[in-house]
Amino acid sequence: MAVSKSNKKKLSYISVPSQIISSMSSTSLESLLLSPKKKALSSPFSVLRIRLLWRNPRFWLFLILVFGVFGMLKVYFNVDPLIPFGRNPCAISQDKLMVLNGGNDDNGDEKSEFWKQPDGLGYRPCLQFSNDYKRASVDIVKDRTKYLMVVVAGGMNQQRNQIVDAVVIARILGAALVVPILQVNVIWGDESEFADIFDLEHFKKVLENDVRIVSSLPSTHVMTRPLEDKMTHLHATPEFIRSRYSRRIRREGVLLLRSLDSRLSKDLPSDLQKLRCKVAFHALRFAPPILELGNKLTERMRSKGPYVALHLRMEKDVWVRTGCLPGLSHEYDEMINNERKRRPELLTSRSNMTYHERKLAGLCPLNALEVARLLKALGAPKTARIFWAGGNPLGGKEALDPLIREFPHFYNKEDLALPGELEPFQKKASLMAAIDYIVSENSDVFMPSHGGNMGHAIQGHRAYAGHKKTITPNKRQMFSHFMNSSLPGAEFKKIIVGLHRDSLGQPELRSSKTRRDVTKYPVPECMCNKMQPHSSV
Repeated sequence: MAVSKSNKKKLSYISVPSQIISSMSSTSLESLLLSPKKKALSSPFSVLRIRLLWRNPRFWLFLILVFGVFGMLKVYFNVDPLIPFGRNPCAISQDKLMVLNGGNDDNGDEKSEFWKQPDGLGYRPCLQFSNDYKRASVDIVKDRTKYLMVVVAGGMNQQRNQIVDAVVIARILGAALVVPILQVNVIWGDESEFADIFDLEHFKKVLENDVRIVSSLPSTHVMTRPLEDKMTHLHATPEFIRSRYSRRIRREGVLLLRSLDSRLSKDLPSDLQKLRCKVAFHALRFAPPILELGNKLTERMRSKGPYVALHLRMEKDVWVRTGCLPGLSHEYDEMINNERKRRPELLTSRSNMTYHERKLAGLCPLNALEVARLLKALGAPKTARIFWAGGNPLGGKEALDPLIREFPHFYNKEDLALPGELEPFQKKASLMAAIDYIVSENSDVFMPSHGGNMGHAIQGHRAYAGHKKTITPNKRQMFSHFMNSSLPGAEFKKIIVGLHRDSLGQPELRSSKTRRDVTKYPVPECMCNKMQPHSSV
């Protein structure tokens, strides 16, 4: 069947501003709307119409308007003149998305001086024990007659310190160490055992040439009533321990010690100091489930670059025990004062000092505003990612607002964990503290707001790992400048930077001050410089 073709003209329509239409004659309008034949273009009438249109000022105004709008589109939407629209015209470019989200977090900040690590002076772990120590080890690990049991108390980091000392005491007495018993924490109600927190088999393996570790008493001693004692003597030396316990443990076979916290001397012979480091930095590895989650959270923090870890001590009991005030409001200050009057035994020391005297003496924890001012003065970029560890602060999240306003990329383990990841560790303060420890120790920069067992342990661990940047707030000298509201910002920053020039985690000799813990200051007993042999432990 033949298909007939229509001879009707097809019309095309264009949109033209009304001002131009009103200025044009009907014939001119018709010439624009109807498609003329090719030969019509050369007619004198068509040329005349085009010239008239070309000279019309309103036509030029229209062209200027069109090009102006196009230019604005190009500036704001990065329109390519050769490609009017992309494949996905509704999509936002990655660069534009970064701008909308507050800038590119991955670049620029990493080049900041704030992330620069201190000069470690070539110090590396170095645990070379003496020949006398090695010879004595042969008989000590073979002995099956003497057993030391210990009960360790306090939070996870206190227990950790006591376990270190327990291994050293067992070595001094030449006894096997029964896996330490962790006393139930009455404050947190945590019933975790040693193997819940630490990798027990790893602990035994690392120390097999130093002290024999057993999970329980053997059948030959299980019915023996242990000789029980509390270590009340401060700064106990190896000589004191041998004179007090050696004959008794040989006679009874089993010695049970309590109250080990900070009882053993900080100044021990070199081999025993090395043993302390070996326990703290090598043997006491966290249990695999804790280590796995801690490393996952570390990777999530580091996925966008370097990060800071803060250990914040802003809990209610911290303000009560230190004799300081949180500075949140008059009501909160009154709450702390009343609690302190009701329970004066909680105040740890120097009860005759006022709050302001304590503050100027550097005895008070930093609050959120002070932490923010210190970080800012030390050059932390506003987009720095911050991981914070610690208990719930007095005043809740509002207590952290001054810090979050300055550094909005602010996370704790609850923020980083996926649904269900923290569930096995909930209601177990020691396990939660261990997760905080891992993420904090792995950070690029670490800063505690106050002293304490966790801050000291992490400081030592980071020093042993190569002197990673650890900021120790110089509270005693900086608080007077914090209180000086007339000090210009640039001058304040210069002063604060100067006060912390030597407090950024550089190597510091333990022997420069008496009674320093080697697990906090591992140089020189546990670390050698580049001219000395390194450890293979």
